[in-house]
Amino acid sequence: MNAAKSWSPRLAEGTAPVLVVLVALLIGLAIAGPAYSDPSGYLALLKRAAPLVILAIGQYFVVVSGGFDLSVGSLVTAEVVIAARLINGEDSATAWVIPLLLGFGVLIGLVNGLITTKLLVPSFIVTLGMLLVLDGAVFLWTGGAPRGALSPSFRVFGRGGVDVPVLGLVPWSVVILLVVLVAAVLFMRGGVGRTLVAVGDNEDAVRLAGGKVEQLKILAFVLSGLLAALAAILLGGFAGVSAQVGTGLEFRAITAVVLGGVLLGGGRGSVVAAAAGALSLEALFSLLNLLGVSGALESAVQGVIIIAAVAYASLGAGLRHKVFTRKARLEPAPR
Repeated sequence: MNAAKSWSPRLAEGTAPVLVVLVALLIGLAIAGPAYSDPSGYLALLKRAAPLVILAIGQYFVVVSGGFDLSVGSLVTAEVVIAARLINGEDSATAWVIPLLLGFGVLIGLVNGLITTKLLVPSFIVTLGMLLVLDGAVFLWTGGAPRGALSPSFRVFGRGGVDVPVLGLVPWSVVILLVVLVAAVLFMRGGVGRTLVAVGDNEDAVRLAGGKVEQLKILAFVLSGLLAALAAILLGGFAGVSAQVGTGLEFRAITAVVLGGVLLGGGRGSVVAAAAGALSLEALFSLLNLLGVSGALESAVQGVIIIAAVAYASLGAGLRHKVFTRKARLEPAPR
């Protein structure tokens, strides 16, 4: 009884600020655009943001464990191009192409994880190389002009929806996003998720405690690849086939994660905050568009957010080091 009374739900560290930013942006959208005067406007925002939010959740797993995944944008492009070529407009092919795409995402994540952990190559270099490999393979296969077409049954995930009382037509992408987010939250609250965060904080301590550091890092990359494939399915259904459909998404995902307060270098951060960061980023760009601000400003905004996040992380690490050193000096020496 006492334990039940003492328990109270609380937000993870760093979640509250991004939620405040998100609420402010949503209010700004309601003021600036008449389309946001009813729930359908916000559902449309969620529909557009769903692929990025799912990518950010996948990126969160890698970043919080101490790595980076720069290959997700190119993986999205490759997935959409492969789907169009294999389906070629045939509804009957959709049922086996979707599992194939998810499996391909898992394979790319597995390769990234194995090279990072077994060959000890920094994840930044590994995934940058994978980005170039996928870009080159897509261009070689398509000649710069993707062939084929996505079937109506494939595109329903990005364009269709289900009728819900009061809300009306809720897009399937929003439903899928909610399922992914709930699953990610439950995963991070479990033992494996907590250990994954600990790996980003101090992998040597986790290894000494018997934790399987390499397997956890590989798992993070596999989850990132799987969610990138899922994001590609939604994005392909929503936007169609293009050889540039995933261009820049890796930087947007990283920007969303750091905007959500996830510490670059790992060890701290909430998956809910990372998702809120992605939604905030999409809301910010929508607001800038409504205000008539040039779309070229988007890259500048992402750059400022990343630089500020790295500076904040470095400053915080420096302050923690000073506090620890000062405390060690003040403590009496053992006799």
